Amino acid sequence: MLLRLLFAPITGLTWIAEQIQERVDAEMDVKENLQKQLLTLQLAFDMGDIEEAEFEAQEEALLLALQEIADQERATSETIEEEG
Repeated sequence: MLLRLLFAPITGLTWIAEQIQERVDAEMDVKENLQKQLLTLQLAFDMGDIEEAEFEAQEEALLLALQEIADQERATSETIEEEG
């Protein structure tokens, strides 16, 4: 019991670090998936499989999603810097 109390701060920090790592990994997966979708969309347009209007609409949606992720990453980074 005493050891558990002594190591509680370390255990808590480890848990927080694991949660942050899980979130970063999830965001990277989403970001990577969006980038692959964007590449696939570009290839489909280049091959003439989709019309320009459809390409532009889908491209805009994907770019906005990527921008939102970048904004979230920036906000998280700024928050960490302010706390540290």
